[in-house]
Parts: sequence; structure tokens; C-alpha cells
Amino acid sequence: MTDNAPLTLLGTGAMGTALGRAWLAAGYPLTVWNRTRERTAALTAEGAVAVGSAAEAVAANRLTVVCLLDDASVGSALADADLTGRDLVNLTTGTPDDARARAAWAGERGARLLDGGIMAVPPMIGTPGAYVFYSGHRELFEEHRDALAVPAGTRYVGADPGLAALHDVALLSAMYGMFAGITHAFALVRGADVAPREFADALVPWLDAMAGTAHRTAERLASGDHTSGVVSHLAMQVAGAGTLLRTAQEQKVSAELITPFLDLMARRLADGHGQEDTSGLVDLLRR
Repeated sequence: MTDNAPLTLLGTGAMGTALGRAWLAAGYPLTVWNRTRERTAALTAEGAVAVGSAAEAVAANRLTVVCLLDDASVGSALADADLTGRDLVNLTTGTPDDARARAAWAGERGARLLDGGIMAVPPMIGTPGAYVFYSGHRELFEEHRDALAVPAGTRYVGADPGLAALHDVALLSAMYGMFAGITHAFALVRGADVAPREFADALVPWLDAMAGTAHRTAERLASGDHTSGVVSHLAMQVAGAGTLLRTAQEQKVSAELITPFLDLMARRLADGHGQEDTSGLVDLLRR
């Protein structure tokens, strides 16, 4: 027997299955549903109970965790469910406005909703590095915090249901910006007498060091001061941008991954902000 409160999981794809396994391993009774029932087999083999409809799954337990393809699939899956008195934790990837609308939709049907953004890939679930941003109903979060912390760490970021998705997408956007830079860097050295593994050994610590500039950007945005203590101001960086572009041309590499940022710096410089740090570009993007 277990004292852990049972819960329901809607969606047993790669991420849902990873979440379900973590709860089962921790002794949580688990009811599962997936549109393609065969995909629940991995979890039922480990002790989960599969049911034939999402409505039946929701009715089985007070807490339902939803991990589906997109917001539309959430609405479709829950369309026939009686949500009165139920707690929903929506871990489906969506936009901030999706989360706000879904929270209002759930409230109209008598349910409490907490939105989450998973900062992990399935193999990371259950490891110390995985965590989930949560936002929305604070009381729901506190009541189910222990269960939510089983598959991944928890970070509550505010009562606005859209804040978890906003954090999620902002971090993913930064990640793709980094991927763009890494891709461009490898393209530059591709075909030269540079071993990719040796280049990576130089690239990774450099990026690690540069990532710390995020803290300085945060400080400048909080203070509004983009010029004090600047080491490499915009005028200097724009002057050096030509070298980056000429090198790409010499190496026969498209500069399309880096030109948007270089162009943004040039625009900010043209507006008279040559002594600023790149943190001032945030305000340019907001306009």
C-alpha cells in the first residue's frame, strides 16, 4: 500500500511515458489515457491502469496531468470530461495566451488549472537537472507540490497562467540563438584543417564564459543604464562586424545566421547609442 494520492496522466508519448514512469517508481497509483491506446502499454506493464476515454481518466482522480501534442488536443481530449472539482496540471507546450485562455476555460467548467513548461527532454526526467516552470493557481501548486516534484524540480513563477509558457519559450529562444551561433562557427571551420572535436573543445568553454553576460544584461535592464562600465560598446562591435562578414565570404559560408543580430546592432548605433552595451538592443526589439 502507498500513502501517495493517485493521479491521472493524459498523454503517453515520449514525455508522458517518462513522467508516468517516475510517478510509478515513486509509488503513485496512476491512471493513464492516450488516444492511441497501444501507446499506454509501457506504463501498464509497470503498474498503471489504462482506461478507454479521457473523461473516464479524469473521473478516476482529483489530479490530472495533461501532456499532449498542443493546446487544441487538450481541448479536444477534455471536451466530454466533467471537470467539476478537478485539478488540472497542463504540461502541454503552448504560448502564454494559450495558457491564459485554457485556465479561464477550465475555471468556467469548475476546475483549477496550473500551467507548466518542462525544461527537459524525456531522458532527463527523474534526474537532478530536469525542472518545470509552473504558473497559475498557487493553492493547487502548493497542494500537489510533492507529487509534481517527483519527475522534475519545480519552479513557481507567478499567478499569471501564461508566465510558465513565457519562461519556457524565452529559454528555448535563447537556446536556438546559441544553436545558430554554433552552426555558423562550425560552418566557418568546415573544410579547413580544423578537427571538429578539437574546435568543440575550444568553443564550449568560450560559450560558457559568454553566457555569464546574461547577468550583466539583467542588471542593466533593471537599472536602465546601458553605458556604465561597458567594455565593448556598440560602436566598437559594429566596426568589427565587417571582419565577421568578410571571413564568412572568404570561407564560402552564408552569413544568414548572424546578420540579423549584426544588423540590429547597426540600427541601434545609427540611433545614437554607440556607447551602449548590447543590452540596449532589448529595447530596440520591444519597439
